[in-house]
Formats: sequence, C-alpha cells, structure tokens
Amino acid sequence: MGRELADAFSTARYVFEEVDEALSMNLSRLMFQGPEEELTLTENAQPALMAMSIAVFRVLVAEGGVTLPDVCRFVAGHSLGEYSALTAAGAITLDQAARILRARGTAMQRAVPVGDGAMAALLGLDLDDVVAVAEAAQGGGDEASGADDGVCAAANDNAPGQVVISGDKVAVERAVTLASERGARRAILLDVSAPFHCPLMQRAADEMAEVLAEVTIAPPLIPVVSNVSARSESDPETLRRLLIEQITKMVRWRESVEFLRDQGVETLVELGAGKVLTGLVRRIDRDLTGMSVSSPRDVEDVLATF
Repeated sequence: MGRELADAFSTARYVFEEVDEALSMNLSRLMFQGPEEELTLTENAQPALMAMSIAVFRVLVAEGGVTLPDVCRFVAGHSLGEYSALTAAGAITLDQAARILRARGTAMQRAVPVGDGAMAALLGLDLDDVVAVAEAAQGGGDEASGADDGVCAAANDNAPGQVVISGDKVAVERAVTLASERGARRAILLDVSAPFHCPLMQRAADEMAEVLAEVTIAPPLIPVVSNVSARSESDPETLRRLLIEQITKMVRWRESVEFLRDQGVETLVELGAGKVLTGLVRRIDRDLTGMSVSSPRDVEDVLATF
C-alpha cells in the first residue's frame, strides 16, 4: 500500500517518513512489503490508512499548485478517515494524527476481549428496520424472544440498504438471524477484531478523551463534516468532543453525503486506499460524481479536472 505513490512522488515519501518518525517505527516498510496480517492489526492499520490518504492529498496539492480552499468546500472521512480529513484541513498535524490513531487503534482493540464482540453488515434493510432488529436482538422491545440482554446497535449507516451493526457476539449473531427473517437481502458477519462504534467501546472513548485532551486542535481551513453530527463543524472544542463521541456512536455516512449534496456539492473525491466510499456515494445519490485517487495515474486524472 502506497509504494507506487512513494516511488513516483517525493512528496508522498516525505509523508510516509514523517509518520515513521512520529511512531518510532518503520510503518512504511510494513505498508509497502507486509506481512499483511501485521499491517491489518488495527493499531497499525489506522495510522497506515491515514498516511496513505494524506500522501495522496499532499501530492495533489503539490502537483496541482493549489490549496485546499481553492478546490474544496468541505472535507469528511469515514470513522478513522475523519482524522485524515482533519489533517488535510490543518486542524491537526500529521505527526499528531499518526500518534492519535496509533493510540485509538490500541484503545479500541483492548476495550473488548477478542471473541466477545462482533459486527455484521445487513443489506437490503433501511436504518429504521436495522435499529428495530438490533433492539430485538438485545432483548429490547421483543419480550417474546426471551433474549438475554446484550449490546447490539447500528454502527455504520453507510448507504440506503447497507447498515452495519456492532455489539456483543451473541446479540449480533441473533440479529443476523432476525434480519434474514425480516427480509434482509443478505446478513453477513464481518471479519473484524473488535465491535467498533457501539457502547462496548466506552472504555476506548474514555482513553481517547485523555489522549485528545493533550492535542491542540486548530480551526480547520474548511469545515469538516462530522460522523456524529452529519453536519459541518469548525469549532475546535466541538471537534474534540465529537471525536470522542465517535468511538461509541454510529457513523452517519449516508446523512453526511446527503448533507454535502444539500449544500450544493456535486463531486466527492476519495483520497487513499480503495474505492469503498466512492461506491457508497453512488448508492446514496447517483447524481453525485465520485472519484477515487490512490495511484499516480489517478493523480493525473483528477488533476485534469482542476
């Protein structure tokens, strides 16, 4: 991940080197060479994904000869991607983001013992239906089920008909069965290391409150659309509070994209590894244009639109 970009652009190499220095480890070598099972550990994956996004961002700025406010009205990121958005907007520095995400990944991993939690994608149900399934799975509102209490909550509202749930493993597994019975097209347990974005992450949120209390957050150059509020935010203390809340609350990505659309945004450019968010944009509103940038060729293509 990122090796082709680093080979092509010194600006990208400098980003990876700065992250390596901030973390006192050779994360870039892990990104470029693996092994994959070590890279995908959440304490490594979170800063690595951020480094990739910021490397692409800085290459675009350097090669395009523009500043962020010249070409963008808002920035946004999905879950850990919100830190990439904040870094691009100048609210936090790259070295701060790397260290915060390392701490965030570690805190989220140890908040729940491995194997106790789970996440699942429910396809073909809208958010209200998923919330009802989650409540029934944990015993809320479905006394006839005899279900034991256990956490099950909507964790990512990604797009119409694509909602992820998170919580105690037994409750999530129960929700998968209920979702299928209630008309879900598919209900799939995800291969994740912890139940993210649900109340079980409260211990991690408490740890991140301490970490973020020591971080200087500046007003962003352009507004950041928060995962928690699905609205644009610029006040540093509000951003700090929302980053803490984000650990235990649902990522409101569908609403965030709809907010951007309602503000007159027509094109969303995804920076970094993969094309998942671009695909979600198309599912949310086919009239929106989504572009993904991760390779040198992608850089050329998007710069041609500036």
